Amino acid sequence: MMKISKQGYSTIAVVLQVAILLALMATLLPSGLAWVVWSLAFVGSVLVVYFFRDPERTIPTQTNLLLSPADGKIVSIRMEEEPEYFQQKVQCISIFLSPLDVHINRVPVSGTVDYVRYYPGKFLMAWKEEASLENERAHFGITNPNGIRVMFKQITGFLARRIVYNLHEGDEVLAGDRFGLMKFSSRMDVLLPLDVDIQVREGERTVAGETVLAMLPSVRNGNIESADKAQSSATSIAANSTESAKTPHVPSSEEAQRPS
Repeated sequence: MMKISKQGYSTIAVVLQVAILLALMATLLPSGLAWVVWSLAFVGSVLVVYFFRDPERTIPTQTNLLLSPADGKIVSIRMEEEPEYFQQKVQCISIFLSPLDVHINRVPVSGTVDYVRYYPGKFLMAWKEEASLENERAHFGITNPNGIRVMFKQITGFLARRIVYNLHEGDEVLAGDRFGLMKFSSRMDVLLPLDVDIQVREGERTVAGETVLAMLPSVRNGNIESADKAQSSATSIAANSTESAKTPHVPSSEEAQRPS
């Protein structure tokens, strides 16, 4: 049976109510037109339920892998200046999610969440590069047990009008954990240090929690962490993550009005 994300229940309920209302009103129409309305209401309801599907994934166990946080297509791999978290030039992988892709987002790397920012904004087409600066978005930074920092961004698109996430600064997370979704077509940017070895190319498709985007180096700031120690850290993070389930964060109207 297809699993549906709890974060989609409210939207599904509204759509089903509208579909039922349209179906009842259609009974007053000529039979041919009524069948058209019933068909459209049924198909629309099925598509919305399908959009919020939440399939299980087989998460790789290696601690040096950076996983894709989203299903979709890689539309750009480039270098750019990142002024917030890294404050230097980084590599950026942009993943575009179509309305038919799974929109449940997953944590790309195990570690400590040390940066969370939400920005209100526009709703430009998600595949445009300026969308990462002008659209509504949420930015997250994680430092993994080896000291490698990774940043990723939920970016709304023309159709996506709401982002939901349950990450907070100080959280200990595990690669592959679900952390939120973007409703109806959107983009995910993943930003990496220049010395990280990217394993994918533009045009490839990704699966959240399974596709390996990059291999992370084991050295940072002169510290070398063994595989056993890294695995121990990841196990500890998993235990903490299980114990501290949090309510998903939906940016409020007041929050969206605060200057970023």
